[in-house]
Amino acid sequence: MNVTDLKAKWLAEEEIAHIKGWDFSHIDGKYHSEENNMPWDYKTVIKKYLKPTDKILDMDTGGGEFLLSLGHPYRLTSATEGYAPNVALCRETFAPLGIDFREMEDESQMPFEDATFDIVLNRHGSYDPKEIYRVLKPGGLFITQQVGEDNDWDLVQLVLPGKEKSFPGHNLKNQAELFTENGFTSLEQGETYKPIRFFDTSSLVWFARIIVWEFVDFSVDRCFDRLLEVEKRIQEHGFVEGQVHRFYFVMKK
Repeated sequence: MNVTDLKAKWLAEEEIAHIKGWDFSHIDGKYHSEENNMPWDYKTVIKKYLKPTDKILDMDTGGGEFLLSLGHPYRLTSATEGYAPNVALCRETFAPLGIDFREMEDESQMPFEDATFDIVLNRHGSYDPKEIYRVLKPGGLFITQQVGEDNDWDLVQLVLPGKEKSFPGHNLKNQAELFTENGFTSLEQGETYKPIRFFDTSSLVWFARIIVWEFVDFSVDRCFDRLLEVEKRIQEHGFVEGQVHRFYFVMKK
């Protein structure tokens, strides 16, 4: 395939880079991530602490897929989301179930009363420790799994050399300290790095256009020369590789 054809192919991939909820099936078989092979299982961690009578909140719930997988009583379940396409999806999904859903764009102004929840969950979303503390009941728990500052960083540097990290300081040590400084006690925590591989350049283009908060200012036109280098590496080695960076902790008020 010549350079002109490659660019046309990548531009087409860029054009269709949209998802509903958190669905990466478009690139199934074209990439492999060890994201689901962590030393811990987030759902198992939650289930260890979650009681049937607990009132829970899932922050930045996405399309609500993970929250619903917990099977918690709907009348005791609340959720927030700020990304417009997912907000519409959540309203459509949660309303018939009776789950309390609220649109929330600012984690520093949570739309809930003081001491409302037994457990606040947050999987890969933003948070404000002071607000988490406020909405939790005494003894309540904050359970989170987070995407670390080094996530996909090798890949970002490959197509956008010289870019600064989008979330510097977002690692286990720094974030756990923020919570202990705000009155929480750590019950458990962990951090890991795992590989992620892309087997064709088109899948990386689609991925980069979806993960815009990491691949800031990425476009096929802007990064075309670097994408040609990616294509060369894939032709030579069969893939390009980066790192998945995850950490989690359970904090008690």
